Amino acid sequence: MQQSTSNILLVRPSNFIFNAETAVSNSFQNDLTNHNAVTISKKALDEFENFATMLQEKGINVFIINDTEFPQKPDAIFPNNWVSFHADGTIILYPMHAPNRRNERRNDIIDEIKEKFTVNNVIDLSGHEKENKFLEGTGSIIFDHINKLAYACISPRTDKDLFIKVADLLKYKPVYFYSYDKKGKEIYHTNVMMCIAENFAVICLESISNEDEKKAVIKSFTETRHQIIDINFEQMNHFAGNMLALKTSHNKDILALSQSAFNILTRVQTKAIEKFCEMVPLPIHTIETVGGGSARCMIAEIFLPRK
Repeated sequence: MQQSTSNILLVRPSNFIFNAETAVSNSFQNDLTNHNAVTISKKALDEFENFATMLQEKGINVFIINDTEFPQKPDAIFPNNWVSFHADGTIILYPMHAPNRRNERRNDIIDEIKEKFTVNNVIDLSGHEKENKFLEGTGSIIFDHINKLAYACISPRTDKDLFIKVADLLKYKPVYFYSYDKKGKEIYHTNVMMCIAENFAVICLESISNEDEKKAVIKSFTETRHQIIDINFEQMNHFAGNMLALKTSHNKDILALSQSAFNILTRVQTKAIEKFCEMVPLPIHTIETVGGGSARCMIAEIFLPRK
């Protein structure tokens, strides 16, 4: 089992705007409604096209699906929250916290994926929305596929019992904890404070205030021989935790991250990462500022076997 893949799904946005429903639990979002909404949407689309092209030029197989215009889905650009594609042929569909994000789950996207990849099983957990239990894909869960571990910070969008259930379904060991920003607010998604690659882990350790939980996470990384690259609150706020390791079609390791995340890292940190992979900074300032998600959020990895 590989930690990273060369096959990814991106969704080209059709109505990218500030999402007031998700802003309640996502402190990374910024409402720029005093700006022209059409301008914001256009800028986000331009950033998306450049993002996809840069990854394709690096040797990543990018599968792009267009967002449908109706119903409007302001966060369609972040597909990793509603679906995950696994190496055993399993697809998991996840329960989403914001009602206006639930329309992002589209059967036609699953059908297109089935045309190119082998799918043995689709597990639909979306019914848990009726119980107000949520688990938002690889936003909520960070998988260490090689060591069969799953990490999550528990939050309004990441239900502990559901997280443990998914880990059990996949036969992964669950590691959970609580993570807070500088103001003491629960961090909404694990993937803004943590990234796991094959040989290293980027994590904002100061966001884990419980010392026992922090020690357990450090111990887990040490046992799996991951070099820990610790980022601070300011770096996390610039999405330095929201990175994703990918494998190019030439079997080369790269790290997708935003330009703002790259800019906030210290030289010591970048040198530590560059020992293992090439960093690919992607300029997505509008998407980050308005959407409150970054490079990792835009990518749904496809580990399914190719047909």
